[in-house]
Amino acid sequence: QVDLAESGGGLVQAGGSLRLSCAASRRTFVNSGMGWFRQAPGKERELVAGINWSGITKYDDSVKGRFTISRDNAKNTVYLQMNSLKPEDTAVYYCAAGRTTVAGVKQNDYAHWGQGTQVTVSS
Repeated sequence: QVDLAESGGGLVQAGGSLRLSCAASRRTFVNSGMGWFRQAPGKERELVAGINWSGITKYDDSVKGRFTISRDNAKNTVYLQMNSLKPEDTAVYYCAAGRTTVAGVKQNDYAHWGQGTQVTVSS
């Protein structure tokens, strides 16, 4: 059984939008903070956005005002709406389920990971 499955990545021009989805198993999703991370070639994996079980959100400064994280607890799904995309947003994006109800900022705060989805933004 796959705990987390991302979808929605692809190739988009700068200034465009994409919406990532992450479908989770119920046991992974319930009472978990959820996060979207990204990893560009040669760089560390970094938190892009997180959402607590309560719905409180956090964002990396580089995406504030452009990305929106949300969750549908009835569908066990978390989303990342990405607008005004820039070439520097190009990376593999990973969905992760946290160890607690709070979305942490470190990779070790997360117990389950998706396989990743590629987002490529052309200039």
